[in-house]
Amino acid sequence: MDLEHWLGRATRAIQDWADTFGPYRPHPSLLVDDDRLASVFAGFTERLKDNYPFFHPHYAGQMLKPPHPAAVVGYLTAMLINPNNHALDGGPATAAMEREVVAQLATMFGYETHLGHLTTSGTIANLEALFVARELHPGRGVAHSAEAHYTHGRMCHVLGMTSHPVRTDSQGRMDLDALEDVLRTGQVGTVVLTTGTTGLGAVDPVHEALPLARRYGVRIHVDAAYGGFFTLLAGTGGSEALPPEPWRAVAQADSVVVDPHKHGLQPYGCGAVLFRDPEVGRFYLHDSPYTYFTSTELHLGEISLECSRAGASAAALWLTFQLLPPTPDGLGQVLAAGRRAALRWADLINASDALELYQPPQLDIVTYFPTVEPATLTAIDAVSARILADGMNSAEPVYLSTLKAGHEAFTARHPKITADTDGARILRSVLMKPESEHHVEHLHKRVEQLAHAD
Repeated sequence: MDLEHWLGRATRAIQDWADTFGPYRPHPSLLVDDDRLASVFAGFTERLKDNYPFFHPHYAGQMLKPPHPAAVVGYLTAMLINPNNHALDGGPATAAMEREVVAQLATMFGYETHLGHLTTSGTIANLEALFVARELHPGRGVAHSAEAHYTHGRMCHVLGMTSHPVRTDSQGRMDLDALEDVLRTGQVGTVVLTTGTTGLGAVDPVHEALPLARRYGVRIHVDAAYGGFFTLLAGTGGSEALPPEPWRAVAQADSVVVDPHKHGLQPYGCGAVLFRDPEVGRFYLHDSPYTYFTSTELHLGEISLECSRAGASAAALWLTFQLLPPTPDGLGQVLAAGRRAALRWADLINASDALELYQPPQLDIVTYFPTVEPATLTAIDAVSARILADGMNSAEPVYLSTLKAGHEAFTARHPKITADTDGARILRSVLMKPESEHHVEHLHKRVEQLAHAD
């Protein structure tokens, strides 16, 4: 896609539409001299260079990558109008687009009925899900994996609910025996299951937790902010296929959250929350004296805790889904490439004398650590930190990230390691760009070189 060409077409299309309303003179207070703008813009673009190359496959650090060009064109085109999807009179066209993309997400998860909308982040989407959970089970708390995103503990605090972290197993998934111990107390009204933790990419056993939760009369919320789109690989053919059971079970969860600004190829911020039962919309009821006057339909603002929301986000996702729909043959092919890259790197690490796999990748996140002598957590931590710094500052840079692994979790996976401290940093690479598939051998070679340089 020629981005410059399509952005030019975007400005022309909006100007042609604007011209149909007749001419007007811009107010002089808004006018800016081109020479002055050029000077400021030069400084602006220079400052933007103080960033890591998220676009490049040699960047294999955090969950960051540029949006798809189609999303950029969709967002910037709609942004020239600047619709607000809080109410239909704020953005009729983009509100319709939002309904359509949310319906596509609901279909992807297997929801036969749904109520949902886009949000500015997964954090806000999870807040909304927990808000509804509180209203349905007042006075009862939330159980979540000890390795779930920190947003759940934080949002429970915001909502005045008690959070109950549940220990994980040797693969970073929620331990169901520990969960049942918590459920027996009667203090929990909602269980949060994570399909793709942000640290390890671990997938909780949704299919096994659902009947357990139902037995105790507890709701299930699935935090699929990071991994939700991997449902497109569930039960498919090929080496990248994922076990279908936990992903198919999401269709029976009471609510689910997903972030299109991660694997949905969107710019920040674009999250989404969906409820299986549309009747939960009653908890959002509110009134405003100056909105909701153009239609008798249910407005998106009536089912959202947020008020103003960028209609451009809906436009960007809609345009992207027209080209790369959330299907196995569409967006699924993008995720498949990153998944294959992770599996390939895991194989290379298993054959390496310089690196060791922390645990097999469940999605597209690879965790590993340097082979050191003596084999202690202190030594692993020091060398991991050095590889991270040397990789970013070398003439042939490679960008990684680190993850702090506690001593119990570490030794459960690697009992031969001496736990001489409370934990150690390990190396972590998120291979969410499909281009990683063609660069994983290079990444591995560079990290091995950095490890040997000690």
